[in-house]
Amino acid sequence: MSDGIVPRRRFLARAAATASALVLSGCDRLSRTEWFPRVLDLAENWNHRAAQAVTPRKAMAQEFAESDRSPSFRSNGTADPGTDEYHAMAANGFADFRLAVAGLVGQPKFFTVAELRALPGRAQITRHDCVEGWSAIAKWKGVQLSAILDAVKPAAGARYVMFYCADPMEADGTDFYYESIDMDDAYHPQTILAYEMNDAALPVANGAPLRLRVERQLGYKHAKYVTAIALVDGFGNIAGGKGGYWEDNGYQWYAGI
Repeated sequence: MSDGIVPRRRFLARAAATASALVLSGCDRLSRTEWFPRVLDLAENWNHRAAQAVTPRKAMAQEFAESDRSPSFRSNGTADPGTDEYHAMAANGFADFRLAVAGLVGQPKFFTVAELRALPGRAQITRHDCVEGWSAIAKWKGVQLSAILDAVKPAAGARYVMFYCADPMEADGTDFYYESIDMDDAYHPQTILAYEMNDAALPVANGAPLRLRVERQLGYKHAKYVTAIALVDGFGNIAGGKGGYWEDNGYQWYAGI
């Protein structure tokens, strides 16, 4: 991939995300009409198809050298889920943590962090691009999502992978963060559940014990504090029906860069 294509695609992706934010802040009346949400859906579908035309889905995100790592990596979004259950798991180093994987699979399973570490993994130094306008480069190590899927045997009808997280998005402890990707991104070799960052255990502020890294999409797709995975055939009966917490609030589902 040429150096020119990467900045151009990143600019377009950020512009699209900014447009979504403007819809949230300044176009409430439009969003409540019948026709405007359909226009947004058409635009998102066009953006998804255009991204696929520019870059094949199996193309690799740029990787960097050790010397390129940023001196610090901000905690985007939640810095601590703040629940008693999460604090209890963190207090004993997540020894009692179990990742649940279910839905449209042949063999639902629970995985400890140690079991995930024993599956095929990957280390990669990549750039995180946040819709808040900052970027940082870090080294991530984790289990390849494809290895988890191979272990649970996805059903033929599975189209998306849902990620459910420990961080509540409302003050009353409800509406937990969640995200989703399709099966193409799920089987991409750079898509991992990271358990290490910069050669150390993943910090709480950055999503311990597991954080999704889907390197060719913007930061809000990189779900932190992942506790459960479900394979599904659609989003219609899941929360707001858009495939993710921020998507339910107007962001694009496909956030490719």
